Amino acid sequence: MAFRCTGHAAAVVAAGLLLAPPVAAQAPPGAARPQAAAEGGGRTRSQFLVHVHTGPADPTRAALALLVAATALRDGHKVDLFLAGDGVALLTPEALASVEGVGTGRLGAHVEAIIAGGGRFYLSGLSARARGLGDELLAGRPAEFAMPEVLVRLAAAADVVLSY
Repeated sequence: MAFRCTGHAAAVVAAGLLLAPPVAAQAPPGAARPQAAAEGGGRTRSQFLVHVHTGPADPTRAALALLVAATALRDGHKVDLFLAGDGVALLTPEALASVEGVGTGRLGAHVEAIIAGGGRFYLSGLSARARGLGDELLAGRPAEFAMPEVLVRLAAAADVVLSY
């Protein structure tokens, strides 16, 4: 016996299918991922990669990226950040002193929290060179220049990849 949907019911079903957000394949809520490591209390720690290609020209999005990274660290997760494109300029002294998002806080405070929480920065060497930036971005930070191969490796190893 076939199910047939007509009239108003068909329109509701069609609208639901067309308007539904895409669904990503993921484990059920609360299920441990194979790559995640359990803490002593049994809580699952995830490996986050936050890929930031937004620069100081979009302060709210830029600060949000680092706020999320700092929050994940505070919640006990491991976090790597890969800054590429305009995102490499977020570690300049000017950006750290002046970038503040609307409702997403001060960039400098988020960077301090990320460093204190054990986060690590990878910066696209190609992007930095193209913008006339160099080793001053790395000074005093757990940071290094990296090529696209590192971004691919970090993404493949991460449980969660966020891009801003």
